[in-house]
Amino acid sequence: MFSLTEVASLNDIQPTYRILKPWWDVFMDYIGIVMLMVAIFSGTTQLTKDQVVCLPILEQSERSQSTVPGKTPTPETSTTVVGTSLSTSKDLPYSIAQEIQSTQPTLLKAASESTELQARGRKTNLDYQQYIFVNQMCYHVALPWYSKYFPYLALIHTIVLMVSSNFWFKYPKTSSKIEHFVSILGRCFESPWTTKALSETACEDSEENKHRFTGGSVHHKHVSSDGKEDSCQSTPLIETPTVQLPTERLMAETPSLTILDKKDGEQAKALFEKVRKFRAHVEDSDFIYKLYVAQTMIKAVKVVLILSYTSAFASKIEFSHVCEPKIEQLTGYDQFLCTHNMAFMLKKLLYTFMAMISLYGLVCLYTLYWLFRRPLKEYSFEKVREESSFSDIPDVKNDFAFLLHMVDQYDQLYSKRFGVFLSEVSENRLREISLNHEWTYEKLRQHVTYNAQDKPELHLFMLSGIPNAVFDLTDLDVLKLELIPDVRITAKVSQMTNLQELHLYHCPAKVEQNAVNFLRDHLRILHVKFTDVGEIPPWIYLLRNLREMYLFGNLNSEHNKMIGLESLRDLRNLKTLYLKSNLNKIPSNLTDLSPHLIKLVIQNDGTKLLVLNSLKKMTSLVDLELHNCELERIPHAIFSLTNLQELDLKTNNIRTIEEVISFQHLKRLSCMKLWHNKIIAIPPSIGLVKSLELLIMCHNKLENLPPSLFHLPKLRHIDLSHNSISTIPTEIGHLQNLQHFAIIGNKVEVLPTQLFKCTKLKVLSVGNNCITSIPESIGQLEQLSQLDLKGNCLDSLPVQLGECRLLRRNLLFVEDHLFDTLPLEVKQSMSTD
Repeated sequence: MFSLTEVASLNDIQPTYRILKPWWDVFMDYIGIVMLMVAIFSGTTQLTKDQVVCLPILEQSERSQSTVPGKTPTPETSTTVVGTSLSTSKDLPYSIAQEIQSTQPTLLKAASESTELQARGRKTNLDYQQYIFVNQMCYHVALPWYSKYFPYLALIHTIVLMVSSNFWFKYPKTSSKIEHFVSILGRCFESPWTTKALSETACEDSEENKHRFTGGSVHHKHVSSDGKEDSCQSTPLIETPTVQLPTERLMAETPSLTILDKKDGEQAKALFEKVRKFRAHVEDSDFIYKLYVAQTMIKAVKVVLILSYTSAFASKIEFSHVCEPKIEQLTGYDQFLCTHNMAFMLKKLLYTFMAMISLYGLVCLYTLYWLFRRPLKEYSFEKVREESSFSDIPDVKNDFAFLLHMVDQYDQLYSKRFGVFLSEVSENRLREISLNHEWTYEKLRQHVTYNAQDKPELHLFMLSGIPNAVFDLTDLDVLKLELIPDVRITAKVSQMTNLQELHLYHCPAKVEQNAVNFLRDHLRILHVKFTDVGEIPPWIYLLRNLREMYLFGNLNSEHNKMIGLESLRDLRNLKTLYLKSNLNKIPSNLTDLSPHLIKLVIQNDGTKLLVLNSLKKMTSLVDLELHNCELERIPHAIFSLTNLQELDLKTNNIRTIEEVISFQHLKRLSCMKLWHNKIIAIPPSIGLVKSLELLIMCHNKLENLPPSLFHLPKLRHIDLSHNSISTIPTEIGHLQNLQHFAIIGNKVEVLPTQLFKCTKLKVLSVGNNCITSIPESIGQLEQLSQLDLKGNCLDSLPVQLGECRLLRRNLLFVEDHLFDTLPLEVKQSMSTD
């Protein structure tokens, strides 16, 4: 037999699971315990006290003779009874019959003597062992089977119902999810961040009520994370969520809450991640809900079956029973009247068990009603959103929703605290507090560097937000923010009076109105890197004093519509616009900038730029750069840019530049960069571009140079490196203003002496050619300061290099063994500073 402790262990659920056991499950557990006690009590009692007592039922003749008043049995009667009993000896063997007949006179005599001594009553002729035997036989024959097995059936039914109640806690596919849910829920309930967030909400509500009652006349102060007081600003953020988080004001009212232990903060961050992953894992199915419904229906069906057959057998439990064990040959009687001493007790226990089962069934019906009354696979945090500032808590579904509904039956406070970790606003607030504790003013000051313009700059990379202490760096000129998901620029940015350049690389910045006003007046350079055009913050179009704007990202919006830069027309001071994207055409809206835009750079990353008609209206352009736009010819729209001074068509597929003849109308064109293309020849019409001062055509396929190129009187910089040029025309001597000549990586064999008539030449780069000697006239280049001769076929260097007084060894690129051929005094003069 099971002990009570062993059976009770079947219902032993971890205490932490109590939050998932609503009142009906708890009530059914208690009912199960009562039924278990009934089963154990009835079984124990039955094993120790259950028995029947049987007496034989005499023949009718004997009953009638014994009932005649005043008549005593005569010897003849006794003889008749004994004879009757002995008459059965006819069927015995012959030897036994002879023995009985021989002893018959003796028996008759003894019977007559005993008759005289016999008292009143009825003799059954059964001894003690026969009574025991009859009792045992009638216990199994006369008693109904339910009277004997009721305790065991009750025990089995109770155990099955208990197992059914807790099956979903033990089943592998549900127990793991439940275990994780209970663990996370407990940590969320006890997390210091939960208390802090809810306390801030309470403070926020009280502040709003106070402000409402006072008519908004009270001005509050807040304490920032660095301990400084600032006046509370209620200005909205540009492109911010609908939920406003005046966390600084809350910190003022609850200064003790601003301090969050670093360990607690890290644990809270981990909880946010766990909740996010658990939600993704559990929301995709409703298996827990279906299993709970199934086990409840099974319990209800089982209760109906138990009540059906139990009520049928309850009436058969009686105190007295007639037993016919068919053992007349052993006892001489075929019927016995038996009494069951446990009948009364068993009947009461059975009715108690049926009452408990009926109550259990009613609770099951209520559970089914609760399960199907409303959709439990959807859970809304509407009340939590109304009571707190976290209005972004999402609704959940499937098993996640069902578990939260079950928790609500225990205590709705659990769901409220759990909802804090579903809110992105709450998570961002936690990150902000942790960030401000980690990135102090001193730490930020250590990360300040100086750029090439010797301006102090700060580069913050992959933080959760922007620390408040950044706004205390008042001497900062350049601020670079990269891969920061939540950038909030507050009114404190007005302290950074030196800030002129801002970089936002994949940072969806939100800016308060007062901060926008400050940036509008002070910001000069803006860099924005994004993935989609929709990520461009709209407040950038309000920066009326902006001088340079750099946009990096996909400027093609959906449905093949170009970026709508409608608001650029308000940037009246914008001079430089840099677009690194994948444009198919130049946005027509850029023409709104035509009156004041001076420099336009389009780097197209290999996407073919098909339509450039919008360029015709941008007549104020001075510098135009079209990089990697897959252009095959020089666009005709460029010829309308009468103010153009610099043209850069780097990395395209241009093969011919016959259109260069039209450049004669561009009277101010002084710089032309056609490098990294596939140009085969320079047309003679290049000589018509009289204003040209700088020509870069390196990395092309040029083989010859037209003499007209060297008749450009203002040309002072030529770079023809990495082509296939073999001869330098003697007309190069006409370039009296030439200062920079580079023809590295070609096939030049001879340097014409006319080259050295360009006495203003400062840089001469003729490395990696086939030159065998350097003319002695190189000494005429008195202003030469950089010379590249490396990679040629030279045997020696001319001594006249010593006449180039500005040439130094560090800018003389030549092999060491050639440098050693120079006289000592020449080498010494080049080595001196």
